[in-house]
Amino acid sequence: MKRYIFFGMIFLLLVACQQEEPVVNMPFPLLMEIPDGFPDIPSTEENEFTEQRWKLGKHLFFDPIMSVDSSISCASCHQPELAFSDDIDFSLGVDQRLGTRNSPSLANVAYHPYLTREGGVPTLEMQVLVPIQEHNEFDFNIVLLAERLQADSMYVQMALNAYDRQPDPFVITRALACFERSLLSGNSLYDQHNRGEVSLSPPALRGKELFFSERIQCSNCHGGFNFTNYDFANNGLYTNYSDEGRFRLTGEDQDRAVFKVPSLRNIELSAPYMHDGSLSTLEAVIAHYNSGGKEHTNKSPFLQPLLLNSQEKEDLVAFLKSLTDYSFIENPIFKQE
Repeated sequence: MKRYIFFGMIFLLLVACQQEEPVVNMPFPLLMEIPDGFPDIPSTEENEFTEQRWKLGKHLFFDPIMSVDSSISCASCHQPELAFSDDIDFSLGVDQRLGTRNSPSLANVAYHPYLTREGGVPTLEMQVLVPIQEHNEFDFNIVLLAERLQADSMYVQMALNAYDRQPDPFVITRALACFERSLLSGNSLYDQHNRGEVSLSPPALRGKELFFSERIQCSNCHGGFNFTNYDFANNGLYTNYSDEGRFRLTGEDQDRAVFKVPSLRNIELSAPYMHDGSLSTLEAVIAHYNSGGKEHTNKSPFLQPLLLNSQEKEDLVAFLKSLTDYSFIENPIFKQE
């Protein structure tokens, strides 16, 4: 009798194992290895990639020396295990000051033609100036930061090795940009499925078909290899917005409450969602789009009630979760040393 029970348990265990997702060996990508299907990274003048520049940028990224009181770093709001995003609605700056927008993921930021949610910063080299001087973030001055770094023999030597000059504003901005361009993510289950290496689960496959369908048209805004068209849109989150979005940059009425379309890669890891972190789950995001959104003068014409049933909503969530790249978030080259 005991023998039958033992073999019965073995049989049930084998059946259970067959129903699980396949275990996939995902090797860590090498530094600056372009994922399959991705274009070349746009070239940059005066800041070609070298390992020495990358090492300096990485060191700065994780060092709280960047903030006025040396309390927070870039990684405080852009955490590697969260695809270089955050898990709260607004990140905290120096003196626990509350930020004004939800921290986006930095995955594949090398391909973004402009930065910030209103698109007002044209290059990664310029972007770091925003958090450095922002009162609710680092509340510092890059000239004073450079003076601080120049008093540190380690940073002096690293800057000389990387750029053959002292750690001045030129070096700081370019080294950080060099590191951030290396944050390449393109090895999710979805990518492996497209390469013929694995099969997505039936719900994820149904969700994929739905996502790219003419019926709900998600890919009109979230298409391409990086799941964004980098355009600006109002998605009907509110009737009245406290954040004026791109209007802050242009002053044009058509840009009021309009924000840059984010990438959906690693979206499972970057909750809460929207520019203000007001939606806490993927299910809540899909429910919002299923409703068609609230009325606003600038709301995208693509937003219409989707009329999804319960199964379709679950399938879309399954597909979005297939965009998670574990080899990216677990890669030791992106961890703090």
